[in-house]
Amino acid sequence: MTSFTHIDEKGHVRMVNVSDKEPTMRTAIAHGRVSMNSETFDKIRTKVVKKGNVLEAARIAGIMAAKKTAELIPMCHPLIITHAQIDFFPEPEASVLKIEAMVRVHGQTGVEMEALTAVTVAALTIYDMCKSYDKTMSINDIYLLEKTGGKSGTFKRPGHN
Repeated sequence: MTSFTHIDEKGHVRMVNVSDKEPTMRTAIAHGRVSMNSETFDKIRTKVVKKGNVLEAARIAGIMAAKKTAELIPMCHPLIITHAQIDFFPEPEASVLKIEAMVRVHGQTGVEMEALTAVTVAALTIYDMCKSYDKTMSINDIYLLEKTGGKSGTFKRPGHN
């Protein structure tokens, strides 16, 4: 049976002790998608959404979320993030906005949760800013694409370049 690093021998929840780990450069890239109707997609693309520039608001929200992940996820370590980036890849034929978040830190623990949180909050911001146009929007396919650094080394999601 696999041991859980967040549970001690008495079954109590704990934060993993990373005190003795050597800091290394660590990067994580997460992915997500927001599907919507074509009219909403066009409003975002042409920057006519009444609440403002949707993608720039989502970019800022995602970066802020990455920096606050330890306040949201109970066992995450507070990190000094050295870089966070949110990029959007429109898929006009499907009326989808693909989101990628890349987070980097020089530290003792990884940034996978920070990248996943960044993508999620960016997607939620898109939904929030456009829900008056399209309540059927959906947030999908949030997952880790890649991570580097640390004891476990590099991970690349199979099927992605």
